[in-house]
Amino acid sequence: MTQVQPWPIRFQIGARTLFSVRRRLVRVPMELHDVLAGEVPVLPPLPKGADGWSVTSLPEPLTPAVVAAAGIVFVRQRYTRYHTDLTIGFDAWFAGLSGNARSSLKRKRKKLAEVNEGALDVRTYRTAQELAEFHGLARRVAERTYQEKLMGAGLPADVPFRAVMQGKGARGEAFGWLLFVGGSPIAYLYCPMTGGDVRYDYVGHDPSWGEWSPGSVLHMEAFRTLFAEPTALRFDFTEGEGQHKRQFATGGTACVDLLLLRDSRANRAVVRALQAFDGVIERVKRARDWPVVGSVVARVRRG
Repeated sequence: MTQVQPWPIRFQIGARTLFSVRRRLVRVPMELHDVLAGEVPVLPPLPKGADGWSVTSLPEPLTPAVVAAAGIVFVRQRYTRYHTDLTIGFDAWFAGLSGNARSSLKRKRKKLAEVNEGALDVRTYRTAQELAEFHGLARRVAERTYQEKLMGAGLPADVPFRAVMQGKGARGEAFGWLLFVGGSPIAYLYCPMTGGDVRYDYVGHDPSWGEWSPGSVLHMEAFRTLFAEPTALRFDFTEGEGQHKRQFATGGTACVDLLLLRDSRANRAVVRALQAFDGVIERVKRARDWPVVGSVVARVRRG
């Protein structure tokens, strides 16, 4: 049975949501193997009361074949869905980075090791029991991250999430990593795995350590684990752009996120509002180098 979810359509400036409008949508998320296969997704029939579909990570060339089913089509974002081939080995991957990236990561790794009495302390968690310990420690970091404070996207604290995590761990389908300094965790990364694809699901670091780039160092060390894991085939950076993703990836696919809505007065009003809002934000982005405008935008983005 097709599931309909009340889904927030967010009006955002950067990571900060100013407000949202809820619509009852059928989600059609495309996983990495779907993206790379390049096959047109089949949209399930809309149940009564549903406003439409939310299609994410649709390879851009497939757009014309999908939008024909909708009355109103709105492109929420365009981006490259990045991934890393985990079968090539850590040394080959690291050699494929730019010279600046390699030297920067080595320098950052050395600095974090020095502040921790000369040794980098990264711990890997795989089993159900280990992931239970990981969850408690990672939550201490998550509570302080911008992902949680601005987007509510830190590592979830609820019991059902923890149960799913431990279940994945019992089947060898989950990875958790923590970076410690002085015995205290300062950064975490959690990635479940399905069919050999390891998802970049939850990441965060203590903002007081931000200038040390603990997230990048932790991710590099996590890759050492994954390149040595025979069951891990690809690393999926999921939706959205980012310098870190571009730097660590070995490939990518141009994708779009779409809202495909029934043609109704309410839905037309939402789309017009989104178009107007996004147009204003785009003009503000172009003007953010102006002294007054730039400082105002920075304050709003930070909240």
